[in-house]
Amino acid sequence: MRRHRWAWPLLGAVFVVAVAVGALWPVYVRPHTDAPAPADAILVLGGAHDGREQLGLRLARAGYAPRVLFSDPYAGSALVNRICHGGYSFEVTCFDPSPHTTRGEGRELARFARANRWRRVIVITFTPHISRARYILEKCWDGQLLFVDPEPHLSILRWGYDYVYQSAGYVKAFFEDC
Repeated sequence: MRRHRWAWPLLGAVFVVAVAVGALWPVYVRPHTDAPAPADAILVLGGAHDGREQLGLRLARAGYAPRVLFSDPYAGSALVNRICHGGYSFEVTCFDPSPHTTRGEGRELARFARANRWRRVIVITFTPHISRARYILEKCWDGQLLFVDPEPHLSILRWGYDYVYQSAGYVKAFFEDC
């Protein structure tokens, strides 16, 4: 009996993790996304180069919006630097959000949207971030946000990391305004 004392706490921990994964599945793994529709702009949130930049450019080329905003909180990204200085048939604007968070990106979105009287913006970020980004950006701007997912392939370890990271980010965002 003494040999298996660790079994109950281990089973309890496995149960808690399984419940958390199941409860948060629709938030992080299958978040609400939208079909692209004509918009005033496309906003590509900063992060891993997981196809989001290319998706933003493809949607602009397809005529969904006349401009793409790229959040570039990372000085020295060769990919974003190339995009920001490339020649396109649509407007490309790159900005460094302050702070270097989704909250900073929301503030910039609100500033651009107010100055240009935008009503609809397509937002591109990766799957586990969509729900939290929607929550934060809606605090910053009351226009229509359409979230589109580049659907990157993520490892099991990355999913686990993002469950924890995005959950902590939600708690932080709950206590912050825009």
